[in-house]
Amino acid sequence: MTARKSTHVAIVGAGITGLTAALRLHEQGHRVTVFERGPQPGGSIRSTSEEGWLYEAGPNSLQYGPEVKQLVTTLGLEAELTPAAPQAKRRFLVRDGRFVAVPSSPPALIKSKLFGARTKFSLLGELFTRPRIRTADLSLAELVRSHFTQELVDYAVNPLIAGIYAGDPEKLSVRHAFPALWAAERSHGSLIRGMMAGAKARKATGQSGVPPIVSFRRGLQTLTDALAARLPAGSVLTGATVETLLPGQPHRLVWQQNGQSQSGEFDTVVLAAPATALSQLTVGSLGERPLATLENIPHPPVSSLFLGYRRDQIAHPLDGFGGLVPAVERRNVLGILFSSTLFPGRAPEGHVALTIFVGGMRQPDHARLAPEALLRLIDRDLQDLVGAKGAPVFMRHTHWPRAIPQYIPGFERWLDQMTALEARHPGLFIGGNARDGISVPDCIKSGTRLAERVSQG
Repeated sequence: MTARKSTHVAIVGAGITGLTAALRLHEQGHRVTVFERGPQPGGSIRSTSEEGWLYEAGPNSLQYGPEVKQLVTTLGLEAELTPAAPQAKRRFLVRDGRFVAVPSSPPALIKSKLFGARTKFSLLGELFTRPRIRTADLSLAELVRSHFTQELVDYAVNPLIAGIYAGDPEKLSVRHAFPALWAAERSHGSLIRGMMAGAKARKATGQSGVPPIVSFRRGLQTLTDALAARLPAGSVLTGATVETLLPGQPHRLVWQQNGQSQSGEFDTVVLAAPATALSQLTVGSLGERPLATLENIPHPPVSSLFLGYRRDQIAHPLDGFGGLVPAVERRNVLGILFSSTLFPGRAPEGHVALTIFVGGMRQPDHARLAPEALLRLIDRDLQDLVGAKGAPVFMRHTHWPRAIPQYIPGFERWLDQMTALEARHPGLFIGGNARDGISVPDCIKSGTRLAERVSQG
């Protein structure tokens, strides 16, 4: 299909999805105006350098897959890339009150004390499972239990989901949150065989293994700052809350900025805002909110504490990416990231940095505590897991009241509402982490697809 003529596109939301869409549309010759209700573009990606420490308020790293690599190349940021340290390949899980290394090979799995013999045998036997064609969605925990053991759910899946979604595998949809697993069972029966086949297919297209973990010398905000800087001056409006969309030819948007109501006409509108903002948008002259129920998508609160210590205050060698904590271990932290091991420049000489995550679906009330109370709450965990001694010499707290959308079973009801709204109003397109996946690479892919859909009409 040939591209449409140049149009004026409104993009609501200046997170990584909206900024990626804006850049691609600008490259194609479209005029773009990006609306961001916050004080700066970038969404949840925020990097701060202070007193020799470098910390992230949102995502801490990203996988350097094809979409990310293409964007980095477009922006000329290759020289700013920082690969994760070799030690980052080592991951930990808590078992019986201490960090245990996650086995990275079949021989290591056999020797590992992380799982019992029954779980180890279930991993081998699962290779012979026949394909199943399920019609009803199910939770990730249900799927894994049906193929392996409860121990694997407790000591692998549960902490992994806490680290990715701040979620609960009993309440996450396989079909929507992990479509590759859903497809693997349907096509191969064995989840392991299915994932191996997927890896082989990716290798055949030139993608080698799992994408490496990267950041940038000055943090992930380098990426969103570069995106915003590549757009024409004045095209990103901050402190601008879009309140109403009046569909038509052209569409009209009404927004608030600096205490004043303003409006403008656009050929096309792209909604790349979080679910909460989408739920509040009125569409049409009668004040209807067709996406109001998106407010009901669970978004657990999450707090992170970036803690700096002198090296001699931490007994653990911090020789890895970090560690995740299963719920059955009854701790107050979801996980601990070894930030100063992961990337250079995160702590001054002679010091180390940890990022601790608290709350989520598991313990939402913990995330709402004041920083000092939160530090007291997790003190015992820090002592037991990394051998922390004494108070940190540096601390910064970030609280996300509605952190990560949970793709629960039945999530299609919200996807259907977004699809129906687009169908009713040609020239309206919706994307972002409420629809297309929660990771930074997912959001970059979403922005690219949105730009393609706009250009194709």
